[in-house]
Amino acid sequence: VLLIVSPCILLMIYSDHTGYPFPTAPPVDPFAKIRVDDCGKTKGCFRYGKPGCNAETCDYFLSYRRIGADVEFELSADTDGWVAVGFSSDKKMGGDDVMACVHDDNGRVRIQHFYNVGQWAKEIQRNPARDEEGVFENNRVTCRFKRPVYVPREETIVDLHLSWYYLFAWGPAIQGSITRHDIDSPPVSERVVSIYKYEDIFMPSAAYQTFSSPFCLLLIVALTFYLLMGTP
Repeated sequence: VLLIVSPCILLMIYSDHTGYPFPTAPPVDPFAKIRVDDCGKTKGCFRYGKPGCNAETCDYFLSYRRIGADVEFELSADTDGWVAVGFSSDKKMGGDDVMACVHDDNGRVRIQHFYNVGQWAKEIQRNPARDEEGVFENNRVTCRFKRPVYVPREETIVDLHLSWYYLFAWGPAIQGSITRHDIDSPPVSERVVSIYKYEDIFMPSAAYQTFSSPFCLLLIVALTFYLLMGTP
């Protein structure tokens, strides 16, 4: 055992009889924060929550961008369980390719592949994700991964060069297993999404939709007209 003392650090290196130290694990790079100023420019983004929110404050956030033969996805949600994106031929749950980032009991965030069978998500062992990384901080699950644009034809994995509706969901997890999503009707992209077109789309959460519906706007106009007409 060799003990090295310096004014700054104290190191202990254990060597075998050959005199060479055992290799140490490489340092783990910290998770790079998601950049939202690139949204609509070099990547496409979806934001759900309070107007003006970003990847750290939105109820749900997703970005996508092409990198060679891959698409890189970034997901983040206000949850301690899981956050996911589904690729669907319609706006309904069922028959969808789903990528989920799941926070397990060991504090890790794992990227898993699911296929929606009706209202039930079945985990698929064949996982197209690579270059996976994730973090759980400030009660948020955040992750980043890549998956190929083109894949061999298979029911549970879609080709991303085609356009799909994107299903956005998040919710709690029990012992690393996903459970029902947080809200009864999770947000869905209004139209099919093309990975070749970068947009920055904001969708207000229920708390901020009060005065955005046509009925509410019509009611406001009617009340205003009534008050004006009733004023002497």
